Amino acid sequence: MKIVDVCAFYTPYGGGVRTYVEQKLRIGAALGHEIVIVAPGDEDAVIERGPAARIITLKNPRFPLDRKYWYFASAAQLHDTLDALAPDYVEATSPWRSAGLVADWQGSAPRSLIMHADPLSAYAYRWFGNVFSQRTIDWQFSVYWDHLRRHAARFDHVVCANPDLSRRLAEGGVPRTVSIPMGVQPGRFSPQNRDRALRAQLLADCDLPESASLLLGVGRLAAEKRWPLVIDAVNAASQERPIGLVVFGEGRERRVVVKHIAGNPHVRLFTPERNGDMFARILASADALIHGSEAETFCMAAAEARASGIPVIVPDEGGAADHASGGAGTTYAARDPAAAARAILTVLGRPAHQACHARTSTEHFAELFALYECSHAKRRRAA
Repeated sequence: MKIVDVCAFYTPYGGGVRTYVEQKLRIGAALGHEIVIVAPGDEDAVIERGPAARIITLKNPRFPLDRKYWYFASAAQLHDTLDALAPDYVEATSPWRSAGLVADWQGSAPRSLIMHADPLSAYAYRWFGNVFSQRTIDWQFSVYWDHLRRHAARFDHVVCANPDLSRRLAEGGVPRTVSIPMGVQPGRFSPQNRDRALRAQLLADCDLPESASLLLGVGRLAAEKRWPLVIDAVNAASQERPIGLVVFGEGRERRVVVKHIAGNPHVRLFTPERNGDMFARILASADALIHGSEAETFCMAAAEARASGIPVIVPDEGGAADHASGGAGTTYAARDPAAAARAILTVLGRPAHQACHARTSTEHFAELFALYECSHAKRRRAA
């Protein structure tokens, strides 16, 4: 099949969406499909990634709230591009404006809405959850629910990366939800990457000896990631045992995070490690990964930690919680730093364990594209 991904939040500057896109281009072609990513950008361009994989950028304005991104400003521009590509299947990988644009396209190809974002958990529930119940917040944000239900009804599937999000959407009246978890890059993450010398160096960077415990945080420096909560939890747990925290991330909340660290030598903030093999070594060399966001649709960092043989300490809400199953870690009450501190001490008090099974990205795309092939076949029979 020719599969076109209308990817409103692709950026060459990195991030989870870019990682997912790169995996899709590589694995989709290997599975026998032609993959085309259509994304807004500074200029009209075609970036070839092989005989059956390419990225097409369409000249569009920068997104005013984050200049690393762009947005589709013209429905006609996008629809003309889809007409020219004549896809067998179309994906909209953002629930915002691009979902409506893809739904409005007059082509005959089946299409899916991919929920790479959970805006209510990332924003509304976080902003107002201490004051109102989730049901009340959903009512107050009924415009978003109406938007999602209206557009989702015009898609063949609404694909979620975790069953909790699928359940919430279905309960909210969003039709045809399906859970297809993502996966880690095959062959890269393993307990065999553990490097004692690297672990000792990271602890030394935290002004701690090798006998201390090393926690790792990975992700964007954004408010919904709750890095202040993570730092507070580590500081509280450090009253019981020496712990170093190393965070790899960048983003608009960097100043907030640095201010919250407040010069603590045992908490270090580094820019993301771009070398994949080096990052795999760092991940396997920590004693645990800690995560603060209850708004994850999947949480790739926790999945990679699971594959690397280190336990995860994650909130009990959202996609991150799935990666603690089967003895791979511990969950704590979301938004509660004291609960997170207790979870840290629980995990660090256990014997080290080996990797639990971690789903691979190849498994994810094989399942996803099988769903697409089934929909495509049904549409052809109906025609």
